[in-house]
Amino acid sequence: MLQLSPRASVFDTDSRLDETFFWRPERYGQLDCFTATFRKHVFPPHTHETYVIGTVTAGFHCYMHSGRMVRTGPGQLCFINPGEVHDGAPIGAGYSYRMIYPTTDFLEAIMREATGRSDGPPRFVAPEARDPELAREFAAAHRDLEDETQPLAADEALAAVLVKAVRRHASTVPGLMRAGHESAAVARARDYLDAHLDQTVDLMTLARVAGLSGYHLIRVFRKATGLSPHAWLVDRRVHLAAHLIRLGEPLSAVASRCGFSDQSHLTRLFKARLGVTPGQYRAMN
Repeated sequence: MLQLSPRASVFDTDSRLDETFFWRPERYGQLDCFTATFRKHVFPPHTHETYVIGTVTAGFHCYMHSGRMVRTGPGQLCFINPGEVHDGAPIGAGYSYRMIYPTTDFLEAIMREATGRSDGPPRFVAPEARDPELAREFAAAHRDLEDETQPLAADEALAAVLVKAVRRHASTVPGLMRAGHESAAVARARDYLDAHLDQTVDLMTLARVAGLSGYHLIRVFRKATGLSPHAWLVDRRVHLAAHLIRLGEPLSAVASRCGFSDQSHLTRLFKARLGVTPGQYRAMN
């Protein structure tokens, strides 16, 4: 029988406005699933190490992606490839959506089993697609995943939806998830930030590592990654925090190891980017 985390929806401190439920079916390992209603919460620019695939079931929301504003509502699918910078905000009265966060290995394995080939990780060609039929099928499969009574039906539905999504809305590009065409200076700055997540980093030091002036570094770093150096650092800290929480690290230790000033600092930035608090995220594991 499918084992899930405690089966109660988790309300945030603005319970009149936003509601979230986050869970992970054990048989899928690290496949995160999320359903939420957001009337107020605004996501800052951030990335995921996984794909983001989902659909809005009510209302409308918008997000910046590759320099353009994307608006999505019922009948549309949302696709974010790993590493792509995006934000998110409600439009009008807000929105409800259902999302999954499959790893590249997970999605590649689904396609390998479906096609008998190993073509590398797929890349969704646009951040949204109007496909009412597939959006309905995705929402139904997602509800089946949330309902622990029919795991076989849920597995079949999820696999079918993902295969259709890739075939209709993605291409396969070997080496997709490697870093883009970044200058050596930006790569040095990224490597330095990744190696010093638990430390205070100033622009003068980072610019010296990169071999550029501070202002020039900020400009080329943002152009290469979609984020400023500081936003990149915070984003990587949140990714590391999620990893350590999954390993069972105490939240106070996670805050320290990831360079947050204290646990409340971790909570604020973690929830801003993932929509749930570290404590709610830990409850799934």
